[in-house]
Amino acid sequence: MTVAPAIWHDVECASYEADLPLWRELAEASRGPVLDLGCGTGRVALELAARGHDVTGLDSEPAFTSALVARARERGLRVRAETADVRSFDLGGRAFALAIAPMQVAQLLGGREGRARMLACVGRHLRPQGILAVALADPFESIPADEDPAPPLPDVREEEGWVYSSTPVDVRHEGSATAIDRLRQAVSPAGDLDESLATILLDSVTPEQLEAEAAGYAVRERREVPATSDYVGSVVVMLEATGGPPQRCASARSTPT
Repeated sequence: MTVAPAIWHDVECASYEADLPLWRELAEASRGPVLDLGCGTGRVALELAARGHDVTGLDSEPAFTSALVARARERGLRVRAETADVRSFDLGGRAFALAIAPMQVAQLLGGREGRARMLACVGRHLRPQGILAVALADPFESIPADEDPAPPLPDVREEEGWVYSSTPVDVRHEGSATAIDRLRQAVSPAGDLDESLATILLDSVTPEQLEAEAAGYAVRERREVPATSDYVGSVVVMLEATGGPPQRCASARSTPT
Protein backbone atom coordinates (compact mmCIF):
# COMPACT_ATOMS: atom_id res chain seq x y z
CA MET A 1 0.00 0.00 0.00
CA THR A 2 1.26 3.47 -0.85
CA VAL A 3 0.41 6.20 1.65
CA ALA A 4 0.30 9.77 0.35
CA PRO A 5 3.43 11.75 1.32
CA ALA A 6 1.30 14.45 2.93
CA ILE A 7 -0.05 11.93 5.44
CA TRP A 8 3.39 11.01 6.76
CA HIS A 9 4.41 14.64 6.85
CA ASP A 10 1.36 15.42 8.97
CA VAL A 11 2.01 12.43 11.25
CA GLU A 12 5.62 13.38 11.90
CA CYS A 13 5.50 17.19 11.83
CA ALA A 14 2.02 18.68 12.17
CA SER A 15 1.78 18.44 15.97
CA TYR A 16 5.02 20.37 16.57
CA GLU A 17 4.28 23.78 18.08
CA ALA A 18 7.33 24.74 20.15
CA ASP A 19 8.72 26.99 17.42
CA LEU A 20 5.51 28.84 16.56
CA PRO A 21 5.96 31.65 19.11
CA LEU A 22 9.31 32.53 17.54
CA TRP A 23 7.99 32.56 13.97
CA ARG A 24 5.04 34.70 15.09
CA GLU A 25 7.40 37.15 16.78
CA LEU A 26 9.70 37.41 13.77
CA ALA A 27 6.82 37.82 11.33
CA GLU A 28 5.33 40.61 13.42
CA ALA A 29 8.68 42.39 13.64
CA SER A 30 9.38 42.03 9.91
CA ARG A 31 6.38 44.14 8.84
CA GLY A 32 6.44 42.61 5.37
CA PRO A 33 5.92 39.46 3.31
CA VAL A 34 7.12 36.14 4.74
CA LEU A 35 8.65 33.22 2.81
CA ASP A 36 8.23 29.82 4.49
CA LEU A 37 10.97 27.53 3.14
CA GLY A 38 10.14 23.82 3.12
CA CYS A 39 6.60 24.71 4.14
CA GLY A 40 5.27 21.15 4.02
CA THR A 41 1.50 21.05 4.32
CA GLY A 42 1.38 24.47 5.95
CA ARG A 43 2.04 24.02 9.66
CA VAL A 44 3.70 27.46 9.98
CA ALA A 45 2.36 29.21 6.87
CA LEU A 46 -1.27 28.75 7.91
CA GLU A 47 -0.51 29.90 11.44
CA LEU A 48 1.05 33.14 10.19
CA ALA A 49 -1.61 33.75 7.55
CA ALA A 50 -4.31 33.40 10.20
CA ARG A 51 -2.61 36.29 12.02
CA GLY A 52 -2.83 38.51 8.98
CA HIS A 53 0.63 38.07 7.49
CA ASP A 54 1.32 37.91 3.75
CA VAL A 55 2.80 34.40 3.47
CA THR A 56 4.28 32.39 0.62
CA GLY A 57 4.99 28.72 1.26
CA LEU A 58 7.63 26.96 -0.83
CA ASP A 59 8.23 23.21 -1.01
CA SER A 60 9.61 20.78 -3.60
CA GLU A 61 6.85 18.20 -2.97
CA PRO A 62 3.71 18.99 -5.03
CA ALA A 63 1.51 16.98 -2.67
CA PHE A 64 2.52 19.30 0.18
CA THR A 65 1.82 22.55 -1.64
CA SER A 66 -1.49 21.17 -2.92
CA ALA A 67 -2.46 20.33 0.66
CA LEU A 68 -1.44 23.83 1.77
CA VAL A 69 -3.65 25.41 -0.90
CA ALA A 70 -6.63 23.21 0.03
CA ARG A 71 -6.29 23.91 3.76
CA ALA A 72 -5.93 27.63 3.22
CA ARG A 73 -9.14 27.66 1.18
CA GLU A 74 -10.97 25.62 3.81
CA ARG A 75 -10.00 28.19 6.45
CA GLY A 76 -10.65 31.24 4.31
CA LEU A 77 -6.97 32.24 4.32
CA ARG A 78 -4.88 33.63 1.49
CA VAL A 79 -1.54 31.85 1.17
CA ARG A 80 0.52 31.67 -2.00
CA ALA A 81 2.08 28.23 -2.61
CA GLU A 82 5.18 27.65 -4.75
CA THR A 83 6.42 24.22 -5.82
CA ALA A 84 10.20 24.36 -6.10
CA ASP A 85 13.44 23.34 -4.43
CA VAL A 86 14.76 25.84 -1.87
CA ARG A 87 18.14 25.52 -3.62
CA SER A 88 16.84 26.56 -7.05
CA PHE A 89 13.82 28.83 -7.13
CA ASP A 90 12.92 32.12 -8.75
CA LEU A 91 9.74 33.91 -7.68
CA GLY A 92 9.81 36.53 -10.40
CA GLY A 93 11.24 39.49 -8.56
CA ARG A 94 9.16 39.18 -5.40
CA ALA A 95 11.06 40.35 -2.32
CA PHE A 96 10.45 39.28 1.27
CA ALA A 97 11.08 40.92 4.60
CA LEU A 98 11.51 37.55 6.30
CA ALA A 99 12.39 34.02 5.20
CA ILE A 100 12.19 31.15 7.66
CA ALA A 101 13.54 27.61 7.46
CA PRO A 102 11.82 25.69 10.28
CA MET A 103 12.35 22.14 11.53
CA GLN A 104 15.83 21.49 10.10
CA VAL A 105 14.89 22.22 6.48
CA ALA A 106 18.45 23.52 5.97
CA GLN A 107 19.81 20.13 7.06
CA LEU A 108 18.06 18.30 4.21
CA LEU A 109 20.04 19.92 1.38
CA GLY A 110 22.87 17.46 0.79
CA GLY A 111 25.70 19.28 2.50
CA ARG A 112 27.55 22.55 2.15
CA GLU A 113 26.98 22.99 -1.59
CA GLY A 114 23.22 22.62 -1.15
CA ARG A 115 23.21 25.13 1.70
CA ALA A 116 25.22 27.60 -0.41
CA ARG A 117 22.67 27.37 -3.20
CA MET A 118 19.83 27.89 -0.76
CA LEU A 119 21.53 30.91 0.81
CA ALA A 120 22.09 32.45 -2.63
CA CYS A 121 18.50 31.90 -3.78
CA VAL A 122 17.01 33.22 -0.56
CA GLY A 123 19.32 36.23 -0.61
CA ARG A 124 18.07 37.09 -4.07
CA HIS A 125 14.51 37.18 -2.70
CA LEU A 126 15.11 39.21 0.46
CA ARG A 127 14.74 42.93 0.78
CA PRO A 128 17.86 44.78 1.98
CA GLN A 129 18.03 44.16 5.74
CA GLY A 130 15.58 41.29 5.31
CA ILE A 131 16.09 38.38 7.68
CA LEU A 132 16.68 34.69 7.01
CA ALA A 133 16.04 32.58 10.14
CA VAL A 134 17.32 29.00 9.95
CA ALA A 135 16.57 26.34 12.59
CA LEU A 136 19.30 23.76 13.24
CA ALA A 137 19.19 20.78 15.57
CA ASP A 138 21.35 17.88 16.68
CA PRO A 139 19.22 14.71 17.02
CA PHE A 140 21.80 13.19 19.38
CA GLU A 141 21.01 15.85 21.99
CA SER A 142 17.96 13.82 22.96
CA ILE A 143 20.01 10.69 23.70
CA PRO A 144 21.56 10.58 27.21
CA ALA A 145 25.25 9.71 27.10
CA ASP A 146 25.33 7.77 30.37
CA GLU A 147 22.15 5.71 30.30
CA ASP A 148 19.90 3.69 28.05
CA PRO A 149 17.11 5.97 26.81
CA ALA A 150 13.50 4.89 27.03
CA PRO A 151 11.98 3.85 23.72
CA PRO A 152 10.42 6.89 22.00
CA LEU A 153 6.69 7.13 21.70
CA PRO A 154 5.25 7.02 18.17
CA ASP A 155 3.73 10.00 16.42
CA VAL A 156 0.11 9.02 15.75
CA ARG A 157 -2.65 10.44 13.56
CA GLU A 158 -6.12 9.12 12.71
CA GLU A 159 -7.76 10.05 9.42
CA GLU A 160 -10.89 8.63 7.77
CA GLY A 161 -10.77 5.52 9.94
CA TRP A 162 -7.09 4.84 9.26
CA VAL A 163 -4.55 5.03 12.07
CA TYR A 164 -1.05 6.11 11.09
CA SER A 165 1.96 5.93 13.39
CA SER A 166 5.63 6.73 12.94
CA THR A 167 8.26 5.69 15.49
CA PRO A 168 11.97 6.62 15.49
CA VAL A 169 13.79 3.30 15.84
CA ASP A 170 17.42 4.29 15.24
CA VAL A 171 19.62 7.38 15.16
CA ARG A 172 23.16 7.00 13.87
CA HIS A 173 26.02 8.83 12.22
CA GLU A 174 26.24 8.17 8.50
CA GLY A 175 29.19 9.97 6.94
CA SER A 176 28.73 13.71 7.44
CA ALA A 177 25.02 13.29 8.20
CA THR A 178 22.77 11.87 10.89
CA ALA A 179 20.45 9.07 9.76
CA ILE A 180 17.10 8.68 11.49
CA ASP A 181 15.17 5.49 10.80
CA ARG A 182 11.40 5.65 11.29
CA LEU A 183 9.04 2.69 11.35
CA ARG A 184 5.86 3.79 9.62
CA GLN A 185 2.69 1.80 10.23
CA ALA A 186 -0.75 2.26 8.70
CA VAL A 187 -3.73 0.35 10.10
CA SER A 188 -6.87 0.22 7.93
CA PRO A 189 -10.42 0.47 9.33
CA ALA A 190 -10.58 -3.33 8.90
CA GLY A 191 -7.43 -3.80 11.00
CA ASP A 192 -5.00 -4.60 8.20
CA LEU A 193 -1.44 -3.47 8.95
CA ASP A 194 1.04 -2.05 6.46
CA GLU A 195 4.63 -1.30 7.57
CA SER A 196 7.59 0.43 5.97
CA LEU A 197 10.94 1.82 7.09
CA ALA A 198 11.87 5.37 6.11
CA THR A 199 15.33 6.88 6.59
CA ILE A 200 15.79 10.63 6.91
CA LEU A 201 19.30 12.05 6.45
CA LEU A 202 20.06 15.29 8.29
CA ASP A 203 23.27 17.11 7.41
CA SER A 204 25.46 17.67 10.45
CA VAL A 205 26.03 21.42 10.54
CA THR A 206 26.68 23.71 13.49
CA PRO A 207 25.45 27.30 13.81
CA GLU A 208 29.07 28.44 13.51
CA GLN A 209 29.47 26.59 10.22
CA LEU A 210 26.29 28.02 8.73
CA GLU A 211 27.20 31.54 9.79
CA ALA A 212 30.64 31.16 8.19
CA GLU A 213 29.02 29.98 4.93
CA ALA A 214 26.58 32.89 4.75
CA ALA A 215 28.27 35.15 2.17
CA GLY A 216 26.12 38.20 1.45
CA TYR A 217 24.59 38.20 4.92
CA ALA A 218 25.38 39.86 8.24
CA VAL A 219 25.19 37.54 11.23
CA ARG A 220 22.76 38.62 13.92
CA GLU A 221 22.14 37.28 17.41
CA ARG A 222 20.92 33.69 17.43
CA ARG A 223 17.57 32.66 18.82
CA GLU A 224 16.50 29.37 20.38
CA VAL A 225 13.53 27.03 20.28
CA PRO A 226 13.25 25.10 23.55
CA ALA A 227 13.24 21.32 23.70
CA THR A 228 10.03 19.53 24.60
CA SER A 229 9.36 16.05 25.94
CA ASP A 230 8.98 14.83 22.34
CA TYR A 231 11.36 17.04 20.33
CA VAL A 232 14.93 18.29 20.62
CA GLY A 233 15.46 22.02 20.80
CA SER A 234 16.81 24.13 17.95
CA VAL A 235 19.29 26.94 17.56
CA VAL A 236 17.98 29.51 15.07
CA VAL A 237 20.68 31.24 13.06
CA MET A 238 19.70 34.81 12.18
CA LEU A 239 21.11 36.24 8.96
CA GLU A 240 20.46 39.73 7.60
CA ALA A 241 20.61 40.39 3.86
CA THR A 242 23.18 43.03 2.97
CA GLY A 243 21.88 43.81 -0.50
CA GLY A 244 24.71 42.10 -2.40
CA PRO A 245 24.47 41.16 -6.09
CA PRO A 246 21.60 38.78 -6.93
CA GLN A 247 22.25 35.17 -7.87
CA ARG A 248 20.48 33.37 -10.68
CA CYS A 249 18.12 30.56 -9.65
CA ALA A 250 15.74 28.26 -11.54
CA SER A 251 12.01 28.85 -11.79
CA ALA A 252 9.15 27.66 -9.57
CA ARG A 253 5.52 26.73 -10.16
CA SER A 254 3.07 29.06 -8.41
CA THR A 255 -0.29 28.00 -6.97
CA PRO A 256 -2.00 31.03 -5.37
CA THR A 257 -5.04 30.41 -3.18
